[in-house]
Amino acid sequence: MHPQEETRLLEKAIEEITAIAKGFNLDFYDMYFEICPADVIYSFGAYGMPTRFSHWTFGKAYHKMKTQYDYNLSRIYEMVINSDPCYAFLLEGNSLVQNKMVIAHVLGHCDFFKNNYYFKRTSRKMVESMAAAAERIRGYEFKYGRDKVEKFLDSVISLQENIDPQKHIIGDAGNGPINATREHSCQGHTCSEGGKCCQGGCHNHAGHSGQSTPYDDLWDLDKHECSGKCGKEENHSKNFPEKPEKDLLLFMMHHARDLENWQRDIISVIREEMLYFWPQMQTKIMNEGWATYWHMRIMREMDLTEDEALEFAKTHSGVIQASKYRINSYYLGLKIFEDIEKRWDNPTEEEKQKFGRRSGEGKRKIFDVRETENDISFIRNYLTKELVEELDLYLFKKVGYDWKVTDKDWEKVRDGLVASLYNCGLPYIVVESGDFGKRDELYLKHMHEGTDLDIYYLERTLPHVYAVWGRTTHLETIVDGRRVLFSYNGEKVSKKFI
Repeated sequence: MHPQEETRLLEKAIEEITAIAKGFNLDFYDMYFEICPADVIYSFGAYGMPTRFSHWTFGKAYHKMKTQYDYNLSRIYEMVINSDPCYAFLLEGNSLVQNKMVIAHVLGHCDFFKNNYYFKRTSRKMVESMAAAAERIRGYEFKYGRDKVEKFLDSVISLQENIDPQKHIIGDAGNGPINATREHSCQGHTCSEGGKCCQGGCHNHAGHSGQSTPYDDLWDLDKHECSGKCGKEENHSKNFPEKPEKDLLLFMMHHARDLENWQRDIISVIREEMLYFWPQMQTKIMNEGWATYWHMRIMREMDLTEDEALEFAKTHSGVIQASKYRINSYYLGLKIFEDIEKRWDNPTEEEKQKFGRRSGEGKRKIFDVRETENDISFIRNYLTKELVEELDLYLFKKVGYDWKVTDKDWEKVRDGLVASLYNCGLPYIVVESGDFGKRDELYLKHMHEGTDLDIYYLERTLPHVYAVWGRTTHLETIVDGRRVLFSYNGEKVSKKFI
């Protein structure tokens, strides 16, 4: 088929699919589609964004993904950006039917981005923000040397998951990277936004805008008075921080003493980008299940030929194919949404009496679920005994050299799946002290949830924490049921039982 004719048919399909989606009450931003060759779309996939800064880890991810594509082991059909307007990139070489399915899938994703609660605080202008941040980082490489900047990026990226997406502080989350050189008035003296007082203190006045309003006194209700002193003695007389702090990047950005302004800016960039990606990690099963649900229903409304219907069925079955080794988020999310719709459309007599549930409310219910839940609550509230048995879900672990099924009880399977999603499956680590031993040493604690840390990675990550904090760093965790303290002093990692 001539490229111009193929483009014309694709544009017509976009109009038709968009009309069908709106008829189903999907609510999405304006959409822009672009067809990209494999090397471009896999670059976007590796970077997570078309405008992000350059780093060797993205090149490593690209090489792995592109190799799998070249050997026909995996395939990215599309990439969609959570932005307003919404951008979607289609893989060059997709057939027209595949692109129709992908377009319908993308509209489901965009509806989810726009309406799910956990995306409400994400920046819809992140494409532009990442481009500006990338330009600043290139400037830092020119000014301070590429090796120095890349080495610091290595350390910050190794810690990037240690943020707190629930930390909604005025003047913090959602306002983009800080300008580390801007100054503001702070109770009669001058403080940089990096958290260092010009009078020698290290107390950070988070949320202080510098503009006088009739409500300024309200900001002091949940913080102690400085009383004209902002020095270390007064600030560290209490616990520092006052309570365990999950947002390690934010804490180090404000309190690491030896960082330069460009380094604080880089930490801020990485943190803001991670806050942008975090909701996608929190809702992977829901998001993919929702998009799959709607591409199925939209494609059913289209006038497909027999060959097109067969090709769609083949492509769709590849997307939802179950695996005995891992959860397929497309398949599990789809099955739960379908089960919710069926149960709310046809409630039992007990459900009608106990919950006041009326028949025919399946569509309304799945839209409500799409708006308010994340993967943890989605699984906990809606994965039923019948679904666990139908999908043949089970718990397993490695025993010796073999993998063994350890449990098939539906509640334990559900709870085990929920536990694996806690904190997006990442270790939960908090700052216990930023002045451990009264020596400005950093004391971190792993909030052990039944799974030990990987000691190999732990011992190789502590030096990166040290590189940012600038002083001896400690991490308390549990290994084989015993409390262990790992420490790094700039030369070697040591450990002791406590």
